[in-house]
Amino acid sequence: MAILIHVLAAALYGIAAWARWPTAGGSPAAGATTRWMLPLALGVHAAALVPAIATPEGYDISLPNAASLVAGLVVLVCWASGFLRSLPGSGAIVLSVAAVAALLPALFRDPHRFSLAGEPWATLHIAVALTAYAILLVAALAALLMTGLEKRLHKGLPATAGDGTPPLLTLERYLFRLIAAGFVLLSLTLASGALFSEQVFGRPFKLTHKSLFSVLAWLTFGALLVGRWRFGWRGRRARIWILAGAGLLLLAYLGSKFVLEVLLQR
Repeated sequence: MAILIHVLAAALYGIAAWARWPTAGGSPAAGATTRWMLPLALGVHAAALVPAIATPEGYDISLPNAASLVAGLVVLVCWASGFLRSLPGSGAIVLSVAAVAALLPALFRDPHRFSLAGEPWATLHIAVALTAYAILLVAALAALLMTGLEKRLHKGLPATAGDGTPPLLTLERYLFRLIAAGFVLLSLTLASGALFSEQVFGRPFKLTHKSLFSVLAWLTFGALLVGRWRFGWRGRRARIWILAGAGLLLLAYLGSKFVLEVLLQR
């Protein structure tokens, strides 16, 4: 039954992605589909993930579960923040990736649990961390799409095939609001991990590859925000910093899990 729920979530994401594809997005039927399909897909995805992660033995944050959860949070951030409306073509990409990620827990089962030991800090720490990752990954996706839009404009082409795409300056302000919110949450994640490591994880704080890449990502996004405030960084320079920070975050979380669980079989 659990496998079927994962498959259903993937199917709903896939239909929503098709409805937002440029060749289908102009039809009234596709527009009506996206209004109710996406929240339904998020609800089914949550119903599949909650029992898969919150097990009686503790949280199962294996690589498939983590990737699926981050993908779902990225979709939620995109939907709630209006990102999918601002950049219509982004929905086809985001939802297609989410469709694949929703299947991962059903296809690959390799539990990696840690006991909660009754500590609420564990739940709070993980929730804040994953939300920060999702917001900053959405910012990285926005930076990539804005690069494509800018190249089209330089060639004298319209920004997109359809109407309704905001000006690049408006998108850039939206982008930095995302980064500021993600930076605050990432700061809280690092602070809680350092201050409450023994209560949350049962061991004192240690500088691991995961924490090192997380700190480097935090420094990168912090430098970007200072550069934006002090020197007015924008455009290509800002997007390079955004992509570098997002790359470090991927190495910190999913990258470290891939090395430990897949390559080292731990």
